[in-house]
Amino acid sequence: MRFPIKQIAAATLLSLAAAAQAQALKAEVIHWWTSGGESAAMHEFANAFKAAGGTWVDNAVAGAEPARAAAVNRIVGGNPSTAAQFNISKQFHDLIAEGLLNDMDAVAQKEGWDQLFPAPIINSVKVKGHYYAVPVNIHMPGWFWYSKSAFDKAGIKSEPKTVDELFAALDKLKAAGLVPLALGGQPWQEKITFDTLLANVGGKDLFMKVYRDADPKAINSAEFKRVLATFKRLRDYVDAGSAGRNWNDATSMVIAGKAGIQIMGDWAKGEFSAANQTAGKEFGCFPGLGSNSPYIISGDVFVFPKTSDAGAIKAQRTLASLMTSPATQVAFNNKKGSIPIRTDVDASKMDVCAQTGIRIMKDPSRHLPNAEMLVTPDVNGALQDVITKFWNNNQSVDDVVKAFASAAKG
Repeated sequence: MRFPIKQIAAATLLSLAAAAQAQALKAEVIHWWTSGGESAAMHEFANAFKAAGGTWVDNAVAGAEPARAAAVNRIVGGNPSTAAQFNISKQFHDLIAEGLLNDMDAVAQKEGWDQLFPAPIINSVKVKGHYYAVPVNIHMPGWFWYSKSAFDKAGIKSEPKTVDELFAALDKLKAAGLVPLALGGQPWQEKITFDTLLANVGGKDLFMKVYRDADPKAINSAEFKRVLATFKRLRDYVDAGSAGRNWNDATSMVIAGKAGIQIMGDWAKGEFSAANQTAGKEFGCFPGLGSNSPYIISGDVFVFPKTSDAGAIKAQRTLASLMTSPATQVAFNNKKGSIPIRTDVDASKMDVCAQTGIRIMKDPSRHLPNAEMLVTPDVNGALQDVITKFWNNNQSVDDVVKAFASAAKG
């Protein structure tokens, strides 16, 4: 049987075009998700991309700051990755200002991101009318995680609802021979602990005046000084091995029942899941002190470095679409410990902690932007230095107030 030369040529061209297209759909992704729960979550993105016919090149860098530095160095050096992880913050805004990122407006418009995402998130990732980052989750950094067995051993009958009840619970845990507060003594973890107390003890209004406005009156107020004193009081409830401990190692202490409480973002839930523990059974969670506590909004985004390569742009847009699709959102966030970025997903199979977060997110009055959404990275770093110095040294509250006010000015 003979085939017409034109048909053979056409078939060959189509085959070559298909091969070129498949080869073009390749994505190198820089991120810092290296713990067990984080890695399992990241695989959901990788699997979705592979299912779409793409080749996923995983570039995991231990530590958020080293990962961001690696991504920026690659961008500036002219050899960018396809995508890179940042937090929902102002961390990537300098890259936008320098024209070093591709926008995802085509995907955003097609899929209606303006209607899907919460306003505080849009305000962070949509700059001058353009979507320069793709949000993939909503984390709340101020969750309280506790061991059910530790609470039982200490005779704690209910979750603390006030700061006084929190310290009463910590005292009972200490008396029972347990580590009351599992804390990784690293600056960013100490800052999360402080911000959680600022939101819960100081309140939403004080939080915004301190961070967004750098209001000297608020920083010098009796309320802010009370927050600082309360924060330092927690120092008496951590163990001697706290200094330098990784966050997931602190979570492991709660998982093992050696420690009672950890104040940490809901990414910690991924570690409980990886240890085959179930929310409400082996461990408990509460998103703050009291039924109307502020819900601090944080999370992760991926940015897409500037490129004119058609294959790379297609891979970037494919990633943006897949990462925010309903099915991938549920699968990813179930393993990450966070809640979906979009409001139209079926969350019926998510755990009780996630259900609580989703319910709270329906009440905008409880939304509170995290500090990194309100200040520049330089100011945030300076404030973090003030807080970690206070935690680890013998300083008066008045001296810390002066240092904080100076750092907040930028």
